[in-house]
Amino acid sequence: MKKREAEVTIKNIAETFRVLLVTGPRQVGKTTILKAMMPDNMNYVSLDDKILRKQAREDPKLFLEEHPWPLLIDEVQYAPELFPYIKIKVDEEKRRSMYWLTGSQQFKLMKNVKESLAGRVGIVRLNSFTYSEIIDNSSKIPFNPTKFYKAPPINVNDLFDIIFKGGMPELYDIENMNRNSFFDSYVNTYLARDVKEQMNVSDIFEFKRFMVAIASRIGEQLNYSSIASELGINDKTIKSWVNILVTSGIIYLLEPYMSSKIKRITHMPKIIFMDTGLAAYLAGWDSAKELQLSSVSGHYLESFIISEIVKSIGARGNEVNISYYRDKEKQEIDLIFYRNNKLYPFEIKKTASPDVSMIKNFTKLDNANKEIAPGGIICFYENLLHLDEKNYIIPISSVINVTSSDEKDK
Repeated sequence: MKKREAEVTIKNIAETFRVLLVTGPRQVGKTTILKAMMPDNMNYVSLDDKILRKQAREDPKLFLEEHPWPLLIDEVQYAPELFPYIKIKVDEEKRRSMYWLTGSQQFKLMKNVKESLAGRVGIVRLNSFTYSEIIDNSSKIPFNPTKFYKAPPINVNDLFDIIFKGGMPELYDIENMNRNSFFDSYVNTYLARDVKEQMNVSDIFEFKRFMVAIASRIGEQLNYSSIASELGINDKTIKSWVNILVTSGIIYLLEPYMSSKIKRITHMPKIIFMDTGLAAYLAGWDSAKELQLSSVSGHYLESFIISEIVKSIGARGNEVNISYYRDKEKQEIDLIFYRNNKLYPFEIKKTASPDVSMIKNFTKLDNANKEIAPGGIICFYENLLHLDEKNYIIPISSVINVTSSDEKDK
């Protein structure tokens, strides 16, 4: 099993909380990582089993008596009736690591958790493999916009192979797994079990068309009316379906930077796929090379890097405070970190020849009433160095493959 960035966080939560919850999309390795880390005396039960699920829903108290703690409950979202009784158990015993839980449907699951287990549960959000997990870099640290580090360069062809393939664990754990067959099964399972059963969407065919439309807009602004017009579905339904993709961890909405001090800025979020392989499959790309040479390759690169940042920080139990800038004149800054009342602006470019003109829009933030900290261009240039007196040329490897031993250059 590949080492996951979330392992340290899971271990820490297990040592300090009575309940551990690992949530995230289907088939990203939630069960695998917990089974590998669970104590020898911990029991395991999966609510994928319809008989066990029925028992858990109809008599949750008896279910927990028949399956004593320490207990790992897989796919716990199928039996929300368990949560009040888990609360009673952990309040009675007051022991650490009594229940480990996994769940795929984040909105309903988190609502039940917050209502029943507030203060008793530690939560880790797991996603598909990051780049460092794919290449077995066990010393990876998250990208820090305040400190830039040197890291081994990444070849553009190799990176687009991974962008095209994506990071779903099964594609790497099973030798010769066919990518298209995997994603075909993945999408059909997601539609049938999560969307239809859990989200009450009746027209699965239309929802799949909607997923394809979203994938074709990866890295673009989310225009509900445009999608609704294309599919012949009303705006309200599109908004509801976007929420399904967000809450189930398929996409991440990069919100626009908002400031009352800056006029004429957009209010539309940007579509980021948490697994670019899934997006490429849905959009119908046949090969990594065709994707790499296409007009949308920059959008895939941008989505990949932003998803890597979100995954890596989320794996450590933290929220990421990022946004992007775009105004009515279509002048844009790809990525903005907000930390300590400072803005850190970045451009993400598919180039090995960056120049200072690529950061000209950074000045758009001058009226934001915030200190503008050093940022730079994230690109395929191999060396970490100054672009101008303030900003940097930042190799992609310095964002997605930084280790704690890398030499600091800032």
